[in-house]
Amino acid sequence: MEDPIVDEVHRLREQYTARFNYDLKAVWADLQAATEQAAAEGRQVVSLPPRRCEPQPPQVKKAG
Repeated sequence: MEDPIVDEVHRLREQYTARFNYDLKAVWADLQAATEQAAAEGRQVVSLPPRRCEPQPPQVKKAG
């Protein structure tokens, strides 16, 4: 099943990361700069505390 909204998000993500040669550190730096600029312009920037993941018990596969 294809979803045009999901397809568009994937296309835009591809274009955005290609601008930085798929370098995640460069993408992160750009996002941080955009966040800082938004805050400097007086826009509200929300920062949520990290959530801890609950450890999952190992799953045992039964033979047969």
